[in-house]
Amino acid sequence: MTVQWFPGHMHATRKAMLERIKGIDVLIEMLDARLPGSSANPMLAQITEGKPTLKVLNKQDLADPLRTEQWLTHYNSLPGTQAMALDAGTTAPARALIRACFELAPQRGGMVKPMRVLIGGIPNVGKSTLINTLVGKRAARTGDEAGVTQQEQRIALADDFYLYDTPGVLWPKIIVPQSGYHLAASGAVGRNAYDEEEVALELLKPLRAAYPAQLEARYRWGWPVDVVAAKHDDELLAAIGRKRGALLPGGRLNMPKAAEALLTDFRSGALGRITLETPPEYTLWLKAALEDEAERAAERKARLAARRGG
Repeated sequence: MTVQWFPGHMHATRKAMLERIKGIDVLIEMLDARLPGSSANPMLAQITEGKPTLKVLNKQDLADPLRTEQWLTHYNSLPGTQAMALDAGTTAPARALIRACFELAPQRGGMVKPMRVLIGGIPNVGKSTLINTLVGKRAARTGDEAGVTQQEQRIALADDFYLYDTPGVLWPKIIVPQSGYHLAASGAVGRNAYDEEEVALELLKPLRAAYPAQLEARYRWGWPVDVVAAKHDDELLAAIGRKRGALLPGGRLNMPKAAEALLTDFRSGALGRITLETPPEYTLWLKAALEDEAERAAERKARLAARRGG
């Protein structure tokens, strides 16, 4: 199964953003610091091409700090791009966004040339929380699920600084399989678009590879770290289910309940500070996905040519 989720309001958001971007000076793209590559929207990058961009790795308090530094270095190396990490509920770093925007577009400022900033990102990445922190009041709705904001809002952060908030938006086709699973695990995808047990099993792959000690610390199986890392994903999920009392009549394991427990622990930070991907890993995944897409396109073209020839 591949994870895909692009409800109707996202089509409308894309159209509105295409119109809005014509008058925008800087794009702020909110990323999930636990999955920076997977949460970067290629559709957003396409429609804002050439605009100065501030990449904000939000939820840094839930992410692996060493991997966060790797991602900041990666994004800061890109032309016309700055990157910073923050927790959207922290006031001082949030205010630094305004300074960064003026650094990216120094020609803007003052009443004659006010700064116009578009803030975008995937669903449930923390945009609304950040905006409320910047404004100092509840200006945007928040919620721990995808799709809370569904209309554009214009917010004046200063007399010469206008922020346009857009609904969280994914893209029509997620071509990197790992990204689909990571987005689902983070809560960026609507619950009706994926199977929780499958997503939990896929989540366990990077967890046992990079964070076996944190799995052991959370679930207290009493296993050495190397044993945790060597377990199959279904074995680990079953062990989580037993620890969490996810049992059906007759003592059978309730695997969906075990999956829900793992996903809840990841999203809440109960597993510790975790980042599911590194820049080199994501680069390889994307390269493989683009090659697969090109191969499928070539096959479709060949089939079409064969039908026409016949």
